Amino acid sequence: MNILVVDDEPHARQRLRRLIGELEGGYRVVAEAAHGEEALVRCAEQPIDIVLLDIHMPGMSGLEVAAHLAQLDPPPAVILVTAYEGHALEAFERKVQDYLVKPVRRERLGEALERARVLTRPQHDAIAAVQAGRPHRRHHMTAHYRGSLQTVPIGDIIYLLADQKYVTVRHDGGELLVDEALKGLEDEFPDLFIRIHRNALVARSRVASLDKGPEGSTLVRLRGCEERLPVSRRHLAEVRRWLRGGAID
Repeated sequence: MNILVVDDEPHARQRLRRLIGELEGGYRVVAEAAHGEEALVRCAEQPIDIVLLDIHMPGMSGLEVAAHLAQLDPPPAVILVTAYEGHALEAFERKVQDYLVKPVRRERLGEALERARVLTRPQHDAIAAVQAGRPHRRHHMTAHYRGSLQTVPIGDIIYLLADQKYVTVRHDGGELLVDEALKGLEDEFPDLFIRIHRNALVARSRVASLDKGPEGSTLVRLRGCEERLPVSRRHLAEVRRWLRGGAID
């Protein structure tokens, strides 16, 4: 069983690696990661059966990483690791595959790894349910690209443009294609994005002005982007209210 150990503390990763080396059952630590984005990259680079995932890390939290891992095909089994018993119990009640409380004991680790050998589809869905039910939203958007995973901070997104089954994510560093529904993104981030068209959301913080377009149309000018996107008549009043509200510098 190939194992990925994810923790921002090097000594915590070393301890887990040592404990796994003392266990029987064919477990191998094939990779380590110090943060969530690196964990996603490692899982894209090679087959990973089990991820030992710290919950509290800078940037992308362990719960958010688990939600992204659940979208892989096939997804790895995820065992959450935390220093807080209460947080672990909350995850356990939500039917996450398993959890370990620091300092991790070898016997408890062995039990968790044994249970993780078989992971059912309902358990995969339960990992995503943890993300959906927790009070904080994800801070990154993730997509597959040429065999790897790309992540973009939500704060770097300029606009979201739907085209059939995919959504183009225009961000400060370029573009990303995600297989998500525009309506779902609008519901998840109502305070961060505003709808300007049936197929487009723009970051509220990036709205600079409204310009006149050809034949009486209206275009929105966005900070950090040379493109001007059309605003439909249906959504024009809301965008104007947002501008008048003083939310834009």
